[in-house]
Amino acid sequence: MTVEINTSLGRIDVSNDVIATIAGGAAVDCFGLVGMASRKALKDGFTELLGKENLSRGVNVLEQDGQIEIDLFIIVSYGVKISEVAHNVQTKVKYTLNQTLGLDVSGVNVYVQGVRVSEP
Repeated sequence: MTVEINTSLGRIDVSNDVIATIAGGAAVDCFGLVGMASRKALKDGFTELLGKENLSRGVNVLEQDGQIEIDLFIIVSYGVKISEVAHNVQTKVKYTLNQTLGLDVSGVNVYVQGVRVSEP
């Protein structure tokens, strides 16, 4: 599936994988975020922390009636306010997609899959 952007010079088709990679990269830059989690449901209470090469696997891009909605599955650091981290991720992803691709994202849904306690 692709998102179509029409300009005065022609048409641009952007793959959902590209949108997911940009959104994942923007999310990882936020304070309090340890990384992206797999979109799969929890297996035996463990979530899979994805590396930087797999950022798009923690992002789901939905397109309905010309509206784009992003689902992010994240793991946060212990001791941070989860609601603030989620809000920062929503704001940063929406802003980055607007500035990079000119996309007007209708919603950014954040699903916190886990909390990571760092080693002392």
